[in-house]
Amino acid sequence: MATDPGVSSEPTTVQRISDESIQLVDARNRPCGSALRATMRRYRFWHRATYIVVRNAQGELCVQRRTLFKEVFPGGIDLAAGGVVGAGEAVHVAARRELAEELGIEGVPLRHVLEFVHARNGNHIFGSAYLVDYDGPLILQAEEVAEAFWLPPEQALVLEDVTPDTRQVVETLIHDGSLAASR
Repeated sequence: MATDPGVSSEPTTVQRISDESIQLVDARNRPCGSALRATMRRYRFWHRATYIVVRNAQGELCVQRRTLFKEVFPGGIDLAAGGVVGAGEAVHVAARRELAEELGIEGVPLRHVLEFVHARNGNHIFGSAYLVDYDGPLILQAEEVAEAFWLPPEQALVLEDVTPDTRQVVETLIHDGSLAASR
């Protein structure tokens, strides 16, 4: 169920997102304080983020198009749900929160599959990736997700405008066999 991004108030959404307090970490992934999201982005601080790859019974991935008012990669393609970890928030709690917020998926088991570092294009992320098997309805968060659709992993990876961090996650999961593993 896609929602018209014009329904929400863009300035309010952008302001709310930039006012979130984010967990900062050092270059070894040790907590070292917090900052507003806008400050974290401006100074390119190291932080934690979650990535939840959603797979259906056919082995297809839930692919999301980001809204045009996302702060990073507006209008881009995400191959995973997820987002930054809030100040003092446990990573697995952040993963559950992001999955529920972005896609309306709740009460499903999350399988931790990967820890990785993404340090490109001014982003300095310690990522935690999870895999979820899900065949139910999606309820898209209008502020962040413009549309969602299902594609086999290989087809999803050849789309233009795939965000580099979610591309890294899916490529790694294909390479290590995690996406080929049976449900």
